[in-house]
Amino acid sequence: MSGSRIDFRKAKFLISAPDIAHLDEHLPGDVGVEIAFAGRSNAGKSSALNQLTEQKGLARTSKTPGRTQLINVFELDEHRRLVDLPGYGFAKVPLTLKKKWQQALGQYLQERSCLSGVVVLMDIRHPLKDLDMQMIEWAVESDIPVLALLTKADKLAQSARMKMVNEVRKHLADFGDAVKVEPFSSLKGIGKSKVLGILDEWCKPQWLMDTLEQAEEE
Repeated sequence: MSGSRIDFRKAKFLISAPDIAHLDEHLPGDVGVEIAFAGRSNAGKSSALNQLTEQKGLARTSKTPGRTQLINVFELDEHRRLVDLPGYGFAKVPLTLKKKWQQALGQYLQERSCLSGVVVLMDIRHPLKDLDMQMIEWAVESDIPVLALLTKADKLAQSARMKMVNEVRKHLADFGDAVKVEPFSSLKGIGKSKVLGILDEWCKPQWLMDTLEQAEEE
């Protein structure tokens, strides 16, 4: 049972929290499906979320990357959520604060069992930095599928864009089907349909579809 496509335009803000403990106070347990969005502070996570959900103000964007360092949760329906994780690789913040943010990020990724997929956003002009690779490697080792999303794709001409996409795919080829690579532009909508297709698939693990089908029959 594949069901109809998930309507990501129905996403609505649910909760912000500084760490997983505060999340657990407000969420209905570690259940259902969550898709996490992670990336460097200047990778364009908020803009990507706004484009994918067709809501200009869903995720707050800032001219100062890394200003909002909270775990932000958006609900699609009672079983599915999108999670905007704190940006990593922040600059111009005290080391103690940087460590606190990194701890919140790592704790969520390691302890959240309902995590169905991770979107790792990277500026297409500067992909595969050390922290990006650490994020991808961690997810693959944890059997969590990854979408390496090369943002700001409109900044490159089509030929240069595809050359970069192919280079990143070649670099990540050893991960096999566990990692998909796609170009994306929040400004122009490049790659939007492909990304929504991948997210839709992640939102429908077989165990959840079986559960929903059984509930309908009852």
